[in-house]
Formats: sequence, C-alpha cells, structure tokens
Amino acid sequence: MVRDEVYRIGREALVNAFRHARASTVELEIHYAPKRLRLHVRDDGRGIDPEVATSGADGHWGLVGMRERAEKIGARFTIRSRLGAGTEIELSVPAQVAFDRKSTDPDRGWLARLLGKDRTAGRRDGTKNV
Repeated sequence: MVRDEVYRIGREALVNAFRHARASTVELEIHYAPKRLRLHVRDDGRGIDPEVATSGADGHWGLVGMRERAEKIGARFTIRSRLGAGTEIELSVPAQVAFDRKSTDPDRGWLARLLGKDRTAGRRDGTKNV
C-alpha cells in the first residue's frame, strides 16, 4: 500500500508540473536514506496561487488527493510555491513506514527490490557490494 501511495503522489506531482506549470524544467529527486524516503518534485513554472495550494482548485482533486494519500501512510507532505517562481512538492515517509519491516537496512526494503538494488542478494555473508 505504501509503495502505491508514494507512486501516485509522485505521479500526480509530475502530471501537475507538466499540465499546469508551463515550466521549462521539472526535476524529480528520490532520496532513499536510513531514516526516511523523500520524494521531491521541483519546477520552474508559473507557481500555484496560495489559496489553491492550501485547499485545491474547484473540480480538481490532485493536491487534495496527494495530501490525503500522504496522511493515510503517515507521511509529511509539503508544498512550497510562489506565483511566477515555480513549485516544490516534498513527500517525506518515515523509515518504519517506507521500508520492509523485516529489515532495518534500507538497502533491502521494497524500493531497493523495485529498483533492483538489493545489494545483499546472493551474498552468503550478507555483506553489501560497494
């Protein structure tokens, strides 16, 4: 469930940037760290009206839906935007929510497996490839 919600939030952030921002650059960063998973989408577009950033636009559920999804998984969701200066959306998911419960090592969690980066797979001694 967490994987799906993170994916949908990230997808919606990208769709919004491409559909509405009129940006020349859109950046997506994923930080996969021991204490949290962080998804950051940034564009240099026209920005979001402060009222829309807070409560969403009539007939549109994108920002509202992203907030609800983040709350559902216990993540922090932040929007930073100024009219004419672009938008940044950040999702921060605590490690205990984001990563495989069987392991405290983030290199063995669901995202590592999804990306094919389970660095301990196939190693008899359990050490990591460097």
